Amino acid sequence: MFCKKCGSLMRPVDKKLQCTRCGAESEINAADRVTITEKGRNSETKVIDGEGTQGTLPKTNIECEKCGHNEAYFVIRQTRAADEPETMIYECCKCGHRWRRY
Repeated sequence: MFCKKCGSLMRPVDKKLQCTRCGAESEINAADRVTITEKGRNSETKVIDGEGTQGTLPKTNIECEKCGHNEAYFVIRQTRAADEPETMIYECCKCGHRWRRY
């Protein structure tokens, strides 16, 4: 979500993306399927609502604990202190079962 003219970050404005530097606008396409929230003092406003992130997540070969399928999407999160290892969160491509490994 970067401007094609100047390379700056594009922000969602009125269901379009607008460049923060030069003001160029572009339509939101299927590749921009993300959820962006802007937090105010006491509110949270959902600006863009995607259908899911499975199409954008990396895949790995790991056996699902539930159905035995050998492919899953994964993300890495730092769920503990910074001096401890991150957590791998998996989602089966076939059945949608989620599990994690520390």
